[in-house]
Amino acid sequence: MSTTTHLKTESNFHRPGQQVFRAYRTGDDFYEALIDTHLDLSDEQSDKVNARLILLLANHIGDIDVLREALDAARKDV
Repeated sequence: MSTTTHLKTESNFHRPGQQVFRAYRTGDDFYEALIDTHLDLSDEQSDKVNARLILLLANHIGDIDVLREALDAARKDV
């Protein structure tokens, strides 16, 4: 794996073409949408949604080096 870091670990939530004055707000919007996505789902259904979301976002990112960095970061300290 490359030693150059490609993974963005600082807050990077934004809406294209829109200036956000409270940088955390867009991240809060995502968190709220994520929680809403899981409402009224069983644990098994939530696990399936999470797995599908991971695969969809991984496909969108597409850069295997970034994905490997993300996997390493997610597993760190677990």
